[in-house]
Amino acid sequence: MHFFLQMAVVLATYRLLWPLFRRLGQVQVVAIMVAGFVLGPSLLGAIAPDVQEWIFPAKASVAGTQVVHPNLAALYVTGQLGLVLYMFIVGMGFNVGIFADHLRHAAVTSFAGIAAPMILGGAVGYLMWTNGLFPDKMANWQAALFVAAAVAITAFPMLAWIVYDSGLLHTRLGTMALACAAADDAAAWILLAAVVASTAGSPAVALLALFGGLAYLLVMVTAGRALLRRVGEWAAPRIAADGTIPPAALLIVMLVLLAGAWVTDRVGIYAVFGAFIAGTVMPRGALTEALRDRLEPLTAYVLLPAFFVYSGLNTRLTLLFDPTVLAMLALVLVVSFVGKGVSVGLAARIQGMSWREAGSLGSLMNARGLMELILLNIGLNAGVVSPEIYTVLAVMAIVTTFAATPMYRWIASGHTFDAHGVRAPVAKSPEPVASPA
Repeated sequence: MHFFLQMAVVLATYRLLWPLFRRLGQVQVVAIMVAGFVLGPSLLGAIAPDVQEWIFPAKASVAGTQVVHPNLAALYVTGQLGLVLYMFIVGMGFNVGIFADHLRHAAVTSFAGIAAPMILGGAVGYLMWTNGLFPDKMANWQAALFVAAAVAITAFPMLAWIVYDSGLLHTRLGTMALACAAADDAAAWILLAAVVASTAGSPAVALLALFGGLAYLLVMVTAGRALLRRVGEWAAPRIAADGTIPPAALLIVMLVLLAGAWVTDRVGIYAVFGAFIAGTVMPRGALTEALRDRLEPLTAYVLLPAFFVYSGLNTRLTLLFDPTVLAMLALVLVVSFVGKGVSVGLAARIQGMSWREAGSLGSLMNARGLMELILLNIGLNAGVVSPEIYTVLAVMAIVTTFAATPMYRWIASGHTFDAHGVRAPVAKSPEPVASPA
């Protein structure tokens, strides 16, 4: 029952933080992300350690042995459920049509957004390894690959929220940003799978991630799409005026979603991508709209914050007092902003975007928050990152995500772009009540 108190504290904290972050030009998901770190050992634990340990106990004693506290496990599972549902919602809002119209541009731009950060991040990872910040079992090339993936990644769901809140969801800029982020994240996950496989001494893990992921994608765009289309056609005339979904249709969609999340996690590319693909193959229509209306508020504002708190509990900012760790943080921040933003902006400009639109794309692609934290938690559980590396990269995730929206708005200077890249005034909208889909 202590879990209920934990969730109440989480929801109250981010809601209290939101007015401040709104004044700073941020989207609400940034307040949710920061709330997780406020409640962790870095802030609440430093101010009132006994209170923090009582609300969020990390260890329990069972027969004289220290084990993970059940409440921590409950937070983790709740956060994972929120992630899966959230990525499904994002997938349902992904504009496949605009993406197809700009496929070549997105491919070139996303390659630039992968290559440059990986090269620079790999060099920083090697430097971290030489300074003894990685666990002893990590080789220099493994450390380089992990940091390369961490620097190259873009927080796809976080970016989707920013795109939605900025009125860019159905524009060329917004679709290009989401398409490039999806490609960059896929490459980063393959790198992560390679690192985890190499530490386990089994290259088969990386091959399973690659070919298993491709097989899942093929099944979903063929049989999965056909099944969900039939469900949508059957459900459309049966959806009530208030948006109530027939239980049978909801059950089938949830079965497909959860099975897809499980399959992709088992092959090594992780549940969030299975959920996203399931969302993209959903037929657009009455069923999709009703699902979004029903799932968005609970997922974005109740379940997902549990993930950020779980991540915050693993971050210890006091580790930054070490001069070496602080120097690595400064270097990672420089490499992250330059490697991602500049390379993407230049590639987009070469592909025909205006300087303003290309710069806007580069600034948006620097948002790393959610996916960076997912990658770090996987790395921590696999024993491939130390608490120092975790803290450095978690802080980088917060800073780059925090900067993404103000940088975009400053570069755009009161303009956004339509599906053809034509500038138009940004429409001022009230605070959104749902997530970016």
